[in-house]
Formats: sequence, structure tokens, C-alpha cells
Amino acid sequence: MTNKEISNSLKLFQKLMELHGANPFKMKAYANAVFQIPRLEQNLADLDQSELEKIKGIGKGLAEKITELLTTGEIQELKELIQKTPPGVIEIMAIKGVGPKKIATLWKDFGIESIGELQQACEENRLIQLKGFGEKLQKSILENLKFLQANKNKVLYPIAEELVNRISLIATGSGSKIIHLGQFARRCQIIEKLELGVEIGTTDAASLFEVQDFTTEIEGQEIRLKHPETGLPITIQCDLNAEDTQLIAQKQASPEFLERFDSLPSSLKEMFNNGAFPPELMEDPDIYHQKIEGAIEKLVQFSDLKGILHNHSTYSDGAHTLKEMASYCKELGFQYLGISDHSQTAFYANGLTTERVLAQHDEIDLLNKELAPFKIFKGIESDILMDGSLDYPEEILKTFDFIVASIHFNLNMDEEKATNRLLRAIENPYTTILGHPTARLLLAREGYPINHKVIIDACAKNDVCIELNSNPKRLDLDWKWISYAQKMGVKIAINPDAHRMEGYHDMHYGVGLAKKGLLIKENTLNALDLNEFETFLKERDGKVFQS
Repeated sequence: MTNKEISNSLKLFQKLMELHGANPFKMKAYANAVFQIPRLEQNLADLDQSELEKIKGIGKGLAEKITELLTTGEIQELKELIQKTPPGVIEIMAIKGVGPKKIATLWKDFGIESIGELQQACEENRLIQLKGFGEKLQKSILENLKFLQANKNKVLYPIAEELVNRISLIATGSGSKIIHLGQFARRCQIIEKLELGVEIGTTDAASLFEVQDFTTEIEGQEIRLKHPETGLPITIQCDLNAEDTQLIAQKQASPEFLERFDSLPSSLKEMFNNGAFPPELMEDPDIYHQKIEGAIEKLVQFSDLKGILHNHSTYSDGAHTLKEMASYCKELGFQYLGISDHSQTAFYANGLTTERVLAQHDEIDLLNKELAPFKIFKGIESDILMDGSLDYPEEILKTFDFIVASIHFNLNMDEEKATNRLLRAIENPYTTILGHPTARLLLAREGYPINHKVIIDACAKNDVCIELNSNPKRLDLDWKWISYAQKMGVKIAINPDAHRMEGYHDMHYGVGLAKKGLLIKENTLNALDLNEFETFLKERDGKVFQS
């Protein structure tokens, strides 16, 4: 074991001791040793405990721990601290600028247990509210989190999209055009391998990429790249002909789809071979081998969306004011905005007390006069409590035009308890939309374990819509359940969960996944125009409260 490896173990030990509130003098001794040991000329592995004790800055206690590490390969006390600490919290320790005391605050006071949850909190502007953090530190943490995220081998779709745009610029410089293949063409929410095609000679392509910072390998007509910022493997097929639609479709489709290709109706086979079959639909044969000819031309498009629901302002943890959010929504050409700031239980997100709810409603009334015919609907993202109830009394719940009911805490339940918790929220007559049903964070946190079929059936019975949260870290409801929701007559709301104005554009990701799930315009809640949406809310209330 090298001195550096010993130092790294002691560094982790020191951080975990501080995280768990150990004696500060002891931690200071460890910090000094961590600094000194890599700079020592002698190899500590060659020394016995008595020799270690004589080294300045080590002493008897540290010498015992180093000897234990060298003889057993571990330090028992360190092992016990690791077992007491969530793995995600240990990962957060790698983030520059966040010390153990601040990590302890994030973990023990606010339940943040993973890098993904921390990044979400920063992007939703929550850390600036916490004592000892502030806007500057939040920005620094977010920058470092994005750096760590960018170095993972699996990436979210938007990161792959940025790489594709960059590669497309390179190809355009050679007079060629990039062809999307594989997972990227199918708009998979997580990209494990980026596959592209291009119509240029291998030699020319290689010379282009040699001047970039990609790691480049060439084998036949294929260029293999690895970008240092993501680690994502990229392959570019250099002998594709854009007119060979059948070959391109085969390279876009999933292996499972191709295995079941022969069972497709002849009309769909013809569309596939002619390049008219949407690549998003070349994924799951169990979904797409249903009769879908009539659905393809009806698939929802971004241009079909008339309003933007589930958004946050500075009333809770958003970055822009209510007026800024509404004005930008109107500027983008939408007819209405559903504002749904966090509710009072979400203290970590500056959730709205009853008094602040009423104050926001007063401002909405004024803005609706100013921005007419554009309209702001009075909503809230109400936290679903442990027993499934919403976190306002009925006299406040009935003041909202709509309510997004969402889970944000206590996600460690088994499927039965998790499902029952959601069921009670769905059965609440004031719940309009079930928000991000599993609360998952892609590449960061597993989703809430729910029985999707039971949940969708309950939404159908209680006239509750389900959100397809378009934040690329969520994309929840999962697209594979959209077809069943449609079958049961449940409308899907493609919501951005925007915490800043720019977040509205995330709906493009939601639309891509909605099409992948065969969502049609008629079953999309916010494809209703303003008058239709108002009618929907009135009719729904009439059915729910009269039943």
C-alpha cells in the first residue's frame, strides 16, 4: 500500500468522523496526517508501529490505525462509519467546496442522500435558503455536480444531444450530414452508446476528429470515439447512404424490435422499409406490435401543446417571479400557465403557507387582468403526506383551480405501502394531476416502487390525470405505461416542472417520450386550448364533487 493510498483512507476517515460529529481535535490531527503522509520520503508500509509513532504529525493513535490498515487491509472504525452512511452521501464528499458539516446538514436536516438529489435541489434553487450556503455556493456545487455527471459512461438524453450537435457541426464542415441511429434515434431517456452515421470517406472523417478532443479509433468504415467529458462510447458508421432507408431503419431499431419484425402488419413493414416509421417506435415489441397504424399520424406534437402546467416561481423555489414566468409563457405562444409552487410541507423548498397561498392568488388575479386573454391558473404542487393525505385543509384546497399531488419525501417504502399512499391521494377529490408518480431521478435515484396498473386504474376511476414530467432527469410517468393509461381513458399532462423560464423547453423531451409511448393529441391534457381546459376543469369538478 502506497503512502497516497494510506492518506486517502485516512482522509475518508476524517471526513466521516466530522460528518458524524467526532471530536474536532481528533479530526484536525487526521487532517494534518492526510496532508503530510503523501509528502514523506519513507514508505509507511515498510515501518512498524513504533517507527510510525516517531514521525512528526502521526503520533500513537494514528500509528495504531495505520498499522491496522497495513496489516488487515481496513480500519474497523472506518468500516463502521461507512456502514452508517448512505453510499450517495459518501459520493457527495467528492464534490469540491462542500465540507462534511454542510453535507451533514443536507443529509440529516433535508434528506439529501445522493448526488442526483443534491443537483436537483440546486437546480430548483433550494440551497440559497439554507443557513451557511447561499447563491454563490449553490452555483459552485451545481457546476461541480455537472462536471461529475458529465464523466459518467451513461448519460441523459440532453447530454447526448449536445454531443450530436457538436459532431453534426464537424460533419457539416465536410459537406455531409449526420444520421441518427440506435438509442439516440429512438429517444431513449438514458444513452449507453451513441450511434451515428455519416456519408463521408473514412480517411476524411478521421482527419476531422483528430483535431478534436475525442479519443479516436478507426476500424474499417467505423470510427469509434470516446469523449473525455462524458466517457460515453460513440460510433460513427462512415459508409451509410441516406437513401438506403431500410438499412438505416434496421440500425435505428432495437434488437428486440428486429427479432419481432416479421410479426408486424405488412403496412407497418412497408413504412419501416421506406423510412416512414418513426424511430421512437422501434423500441419495445410488446407495445408496438399492437395495432398502431391509426395512432402514428395522431401522435402528439410539441405544436399541439397550448398550455404549460406544473411550474414554480420565486414564491417557492423558482428562479423567476410569477410575472416573469407568465410573461415568458405568453411570449412563447402558449395560451395559459398553470402555476404550482411547492406546498407548506416542503419547507426545504420555501413551500407556501396558507397566507402566502392567498397572497399569490391575489397577484394572479391582477396579472390575469394585465395579460388577458392569456390566463394563469391557480395551482399548487401539494406534497402527499405519509398517510396519503394532501397538506392543506379543505378550505384552502378548494381555492385552487387544479392540484398536482406529488411525493417528495420518505421514498423508502415497499410496493404495497407506496401504492396505498398514492391511492389515497388519487382518491382525494381535489387531486387533479398525479405528479411524477415514482419520483425517480434518472442515473441518480430509483423510482418509488408502485404498482403502475393499480395506480392507473385508480386515476381512471377518480378522473385524475397523470403527469409525464418532462424534466430529463425524471421523464416520469415512464413511457411504457402511457398506452395502458390511454386504454383506461386517463389523460396525460406533459409538464416541464419548470423552476425557471428556460425550463419550459424541457417539454420537448416529454413530447419525445410521449410519442414513444404512443400518446395521441386527444389524450393529452395540455393540448386542450384555453376554453377547452377551463371546460375540462369545470366538468371534472362537477363529476367528482357530485358523485
